[in-house]
Amino acid sequence: MGMQDFNLLEVERLWKVYHKTEKALDLSDPVAIEKAEAAGAVIAVRDVSFKVKRGEVFVIMGLSGSGKSTLIRCLTRLIEPSTGVIRVKGKEVTSMDAEELTAFRRGEAAMVFQHYGLLPHRNVLENVAFGLKLRGLARELRESRAQEALRQVGLAGWEKKYPHQLSGGMQQRVGIARALVQDTDLLLMDEPFSGLDPLIRREMQDELIKLQKEWQKTIIFVTHDLGEALRLGDRMAVMGAGVFVQVGRPQEIVMNPADEYVQRFVQDEQRIAQLLDKGRVSRVRSIEAHASARAGR
Repeated sequence: MGMQDFNLLEVERLWKVYHKTEKALDLSDPVAIEKAEAAGAVIAVRDVSFKVKRGEVFVIMGLSGSGKSTLIRCLTRLIEPSTGVIRVKGKEVTSMDAEELTAFRRGEAAMVFQHYGLLPHRNVLENVAFGLKLRGLARELRESRAQEALRQVGLAGWEKKYPHQLSGGMQQRVGIARALVQDTDLLLMDEPFSGLDPLIRREMQDELIKLQKEWQKTIIFVTHDLGEALRLGDRMAVMGAGVFVQVGRPQEIVMNPADEYVQRFVQDEQRIAQLLDKGRVSRVRSIEAHASARAGR
């Protein structure tokens, strides 16, 4: 099996249910689930299974409330799954004790959030190096690595600035550098660019595309924006009501939406084509050809 065929992440039958009763819910019993929902239980993630290959950018998109942010947080157990199995590089995350889980979060999976999560009283260099400090690395080594990560995201020279002195786009670059410096194979990004204005957002997407060519990380990227999903994703899943409604290559989903829910995301092919990266010309051409065929019906 080649390295590119290696499944870095495997998720099997993952559920996340919020309910008030003390009694455990039998998730193999459809009737019990239906009764629990009628009584007010919320099923945020419903029996989701998927695999992501090493080096792949896997995009999860959907409307607000579809379960996508809950799902990505379950992958590192920031939200504890109700049931299911999560494996990263063959290690079963769902069976880790507290100590193993802490080590996993620090060394195996890095996360970039929408709201940056920077420490306001630490400067840029300290923010980026903070995770390495928690891992016990010597100051000189962690600062050297942090400076290299800042150079990679275009922030060399900004090491002594504080978060409040940076624009939103620059703060998000610090967030990416902080994840990058951990040198993990798995990078989880939860709507990282959605709080930015459109031009800065486009720049950050370009930056991620450029960096990914160098990193070859395995990235799980959550978004509600189809244009962003099309630009960034090798594969994508459209999520609704806690389930994956459709999974496939972005252009396949655009051209063959599985149902009306997916159709809502892809109905304006011409607008999508304008959003697509010029480097992915084949996608644009296939979408335009599809639009022409539909117009000629």
